[in-house]
Amino acid sequence: MKKQAIVIGLGNFGMSLARSLSERGVEVLAIDDREDHVHIAAGFVAEALCFDATEEEALAKTLPGKRDVCICAMGNESREASIICTALLRQLGALRVIARANDMVHARILTLVGAHRIINPEKEFGERFANQIIYDNIKAEMTLGEGILITEAKAPSSFIGKDLNHLQLPNRFNLTVVAVRRAKSGEVILPSPKLVIEEDDFLVVVSKEGAVLEMMARS
Repeated sequence: MKKQAIVIGLGNFGMSLARSLSERGVEVLAIDDREDHVHIAAGFVAEALCFDATEEEALAKTLPGKRDVCICAMGNESREASIICTALLRQLGALRVIARANDMVHARILTLVGAHRIINPEKEFGERFANQIIYDNIKAEMTLGEGILITEAKAPSSFIGKDLNHLQLPNRFNLTVVAVRRAKSGEVILPSPKLVIEEDDFLVVVSKEGAVLEMMARS
């Protein structure tokens, strides 16, 4: 059975999220109070509705309690509305509510009214992209939530010619290598303790925030 999601707020972030979820097989109900945005979303989501999501009766008709996840993706101009919408979703029995926050105060209020998870896509992207600018060896980063990241980083020169067992990366830096990408061939290898790191290899690691930067600084 397909997962079902409600995405409320079809600005740049909400529209992109609704499209990406749909492309991945999620049955998305997209909601916004702007007809032109709803019309665009209707081209790729399962259903798109135009109404004010702070109106409890209208929101209740979307049956948020029967969806796998509800995302309140309203932007900077809709701070008060996002708080009301998040509270209503919880009152209507939503199983999992993810809310977009613009700052720390907004995040605290959204948590108080019941959001299960808070996201700030601009802040998170800025932090990830800053690391890629400062550290040339970091190719990409993706957050898994709760301070856990997946990072693709070029193996430090001191790693070349050594196997993963010898490097002891989990013990030294509290990170786990889940794949190695050979830049020369494009091959992606699932690691074993005896895998020897070659020149221009990229390590795909799971770690807590800051662990990869520490590895780069100390290697």
